[in-house]
Amino acid sequence: MWKKLLLGGAVILVCGLTAFFAFAPAYVESSMNPVTMPEDGWPVSDQALALHQSLTIGDLHADSLLWDRDLLRRVDHGHTDIPRLLQGNIAVQVFTTVTKSPRGQNYDHNSSEAGDNITPLFMGQLRPMRSWFSLRERALVQAAALAKAAESAPETLRIIRTRQDLASVLSERDQGKQALGALLGLEGGHPLHGDLVNLDVLYDAGFRLIGLTHFFDNELGGSLHGQEGAASGLTGFGHQVVQDMVRRGMIIDLAHASPAMVKDVLAIPDTRPILSHGGIYSHCPSPRNLSDELVGDIAQAGGLIGIGFWSDVVCGKTPADIAGAIAAAIQIAGEDHVALGSDWDGSVDTPFDAAHLPALTQALIDQGLTSGQIAKVMGGNMMAYLASVLPQEG
Repeated sequence: MWKKLLLGGAVILVCGLTAFFAFAPAYVESSMNPVTMPEDGWPVSDQALALHQSLTIGDLHADSLLWDRDLLRRVDHGHTDIPRLLQGNIAVQVFTTVTKSPRGQNYDHNSSEAGDNITPLFMGQLRPMRSWFSLRERALVQAAALAKAAESAPETLRIIRTRQDLASVLSERDQGKQALGALLGLEGGHPLHGDLVNLDVLYDAGFRLIGLTHFFDNELGGSLHGQEGAASGLTGFGHQVVQDMVRRGMIIDLAHASPAMVKDVLAIPDTRPILSHGGIYSHCPSPRNLSDELVGDIAQAGGLIGIGFWSDVVCGKTPADIAGAIAAAIQIAGEDHVALGSDWDGSVDTPFDAAHLPALTQALIDQGLTSGQIAKVMGGNMMAYLASVLPQEG
């Protein structure tokens, strides 16, 4: 009898663990990435929908790879997957890899020594064990997931490593084919582990964009949300990384950089950095947003300002609030330097998922932007930037 009880208990335990690992990660993702859209959606006119379908659209930041789901399959949680991105008429999506998030994460001060939120998430998702304790491996596992999806559906998903890759995706879309270009990015340079050799490894794995810092200071320098504050700029290692990135044709992202780091990067020739996802401080005075002056400096250096879709950076939860932030960005940076930086699937709220992006086109029309300005902001500026910055060869 005891053997039967033990066997029965073991079966119950295995079933319980199976259910936990099958459903818990999706529940966590759903709760952390809400869509604050009305049940019947945001109203979109025929005029706005027609304009939206004529656009070449790109987005500079999504953290979808963090959640370990098949991006080729449409799901009812989170903000993106390939079917929803294609339904939203998106041509190019930057997928970033999140590798560390400090416990108690906030926009003011975070310690690099704080406990990490991503380690238990990767364990709970049963990601490969090598990624549990190595930030570099954690980035590479996410990169491999994107590569596997692209190999499984080569007609639908293409990884962009070079200018030619970009041109090929855009050409196919001009011919009416449903194809999405995916550009791989790193959110925070800490997976380099202070060693330039790891930049070679990540570049070879397809990474073409690196956000130098995330929510804490690292070996490259100071974070906008770190312990050292605004005065902590690039370290010596950070200078080496930036110079090597320029040489390779990699994109430098300052979305979480301290003001001093922003100034240090801008002082290095030919950097053309971007701010991939954020807002305009004069429009939304959030500690997450850089000053208007620095935003203008990034634009003057030939970079892009990606406007986020979540309430903390646009001070509102509607498409109109995002459109207002975009209009404010145009006033600061100029219409040739503003882009989309949704932060989809980045543990944020957004007023629509990728499939319902036409709501933003409607809001931009309502904001008073011209069709030419809308075309630039929704993707034209991003495509022009990538075509001039990405490496000629892989």
